[in-house]
Order: sequence, then structure tokens, then C-alpha cells
Amino acid sequence: MIFVRQASSAVVLATLTLSLQCAGLAAVIAWARPRFTSHVRRLGPVRSAMLLMRLMTAFIGLHVLETLLWAAFYRWLCFPLWESAFYFSAASYATVGYGDVVLPQMWRTLGPVESIIGVLMCGLSASFLFAIVSRLVDRETKLSRENAKAHTSYIERETIPTI
Repeated sequence: MIFVRQASSAVVLATLTLSLQCAGLAAVIAWARPRFTSHVRRLGPVRSAMLLMRLMTAFIGLHVLETLLWAAFYRWLCFPLWESAFYFSAASYATVGYGDVVLPQMWRTLGPVESIIGVLMCGLSASFLFAIVSRLVDRETKLSRENAKAHTSYIERETIPTI
């Protein structure tokens, strides 16, 4: 019976965490999409860096919310203080796992589950950031080639004498 309670709690928490991550990613995509439209030609290094900083800040906030979700569960059923619940949750989510604060025996399988979920959610965020950086680099490369081609064409037109 204890295993069923732990497993069902783990499924609910994992589902809520994944839902939060997906909703957060969808919100970030909706926010970032206008920055990649075709009419915006070049972001430049400063604007690209600011875009990445905003995205990373959004992901950090999202991961803090996910950690707080687990901490709320721990506070409700495992720990008397929020500080202990958040500390354990953050250590588990980030896979640090110090071991100075441990769950009661009845809930101890949730720590490793949170670690697995944390790795997967951080992996989703990292892959999204990689995709954004790749798109920025591809865009800058394409624009640089177009500019070089246009400049070469202009020079050829100006230097070829017409008879």
C-alpha cells in the first residue's frame, strides 16, 4: 500500500512538473517567435545576447517554480519547515543530493524520482536554448553571405566598363 501511495504521488508530481515545463516552453516560444520573423533582418550581438539572457532567466524561473511544486508536496507531507522542504527539493531536482536532509522512510523514493525529472526538464531547457542559438548563428551566417554576395555584385557592376 505504501508503494502505491508513493508511485501515485510520483506520477502526479511528474505530470504536474511536465505540464509546467511544457506550458512554460509554449509561453517562451510565443514570446520569442516575433524576434525570428523574416522582416527582422539582423539582431546583432547585443540584442542576441539580451534575447538569450531573457530566455535563460525565464527557464531559471520555470525551474524554480517546478522545484517549489515539489517543495510544496514535501512541506505538506514530509517536513515541518519550508526551508527544509525547498532545500531538499532543490538538492534533489539539481541532482546534488547532499544527504543532510532526508525524506521520511515512507516517501524516500520520491527523491530519486525528482532527480530524474529535474535532469529531463533541464535537458528540455538546454535543448531549446541550443536550438535558439543554432537558429541565431544560421541566421547571421545567411545574412553575412547575402551581404557579401550583394557587395561583390555591386563591385562587379561598378568596375566592369561598359562599351
